[in-house]
Amino acid sequence: MKLKEIYELAVSLGKRYDPRGDEINACLEREAKAYEALKSSDQEYYDTEALSNPYGDTRILQGSGDEEVEAVMTGIDIETPEILLADQLRKNGRRIDAVIAHHPEGIAQAALHQVMHVQADMLAQAGVPISIAEGIMEARIAEVHRTLMPVNHQRAVDASRLLGIPFMCVHSPADNLVNHYLKQLFASNAYRSVEDVLELLLTIPEFQMARRLKAGPRILAGDKKRRAGQIFIKMTGGTGGSEKSYEKLAQAGIGTVISMHMTDKHRQAAKDHHINVIISGHMASDSLGMNLFLDELQKRGIDILPCAGLLRVER
Repeated sequence: MKLKEIYELAVSLGKRYDPRGDEINACLEREAKAYEALKSSDQEYYDTEALSNPYGDTRILQGSGDEEVEAVMTGIDIETPEILLADQLRKNGRRIDAVIAHHPEGIAQAALHQVMHVQADMLAQAGVPISIAEGIMEARIAEVHRTLMPVNHQRAVDASRLLGIPFMCVHSPADNLVNHYLKQLFASNAYRSVEDVLELLLTIPEFQMARRLKAGPRILAGDKKRRAGQIFIKMTGGTGGSEKSYEKLAQAGIGTVISMHMTDKHRQAAKDHHINVIISGHMASDSLGMNLFLDELQKRGIDILPCAGLLRVER
């Protein structure tokens, strides 16, 4: 496969399993209209990938896209040390044609806040009015944008450029895959208590592996004997949403939230509104999403070398 074909596959899978469904096409149409309305001087700086790829956190970061790829090194966090590791492994005879990160770097990291709008749709699907959901998310998206502004986004990208290693990241598409996978799991299995939900998560190999590494699923708020009620799965959307969402989720009838990770401020908000919280584990959840994507690469003959926290499981 060419690098750009791997990238296009990631985007295609992201769209197929996007929680918004057909709304994703409407988002792209609005993006095209916004681009057309720009002055030519502003269009010069516009990232035209956004016209076909709605995931600003998924990009080819280094390389033309025409590189032939038969083997990749891939991990959850790929930064300068991992780029140096790839270079050393290549010197030792290990074929690595490209490096694939899950968490975004470079321009994809700088644009992370742009993918957070999906969380409003996810809240709406749980029963929160869309006007409220969008209002809740607006301040949080701006906060994440401000937080990312001073970050040195290009460090790992510069390392890959200097060493001549093609580099890309696959963030929201992989998160969409794990979000869909877990929704299907809970839709097709019976559960009553919070403990039942936890045990269902532990049927998944990545979560079993993470538990052995002391980073597996655990109850962060609530009690294992409580009834789980309606579940809200939050595995995609860039990063954590607004703590104000828990009050609205409780009002909408949500009893349990399953998330990759959660700040203490969010945990307290969930607890205040009597919502159970199960943290599935960050690396385990990201590994599940990436594995579902990497299996598609493996089907196409790509050799996979996992690193940097990726718990590789083939399906």
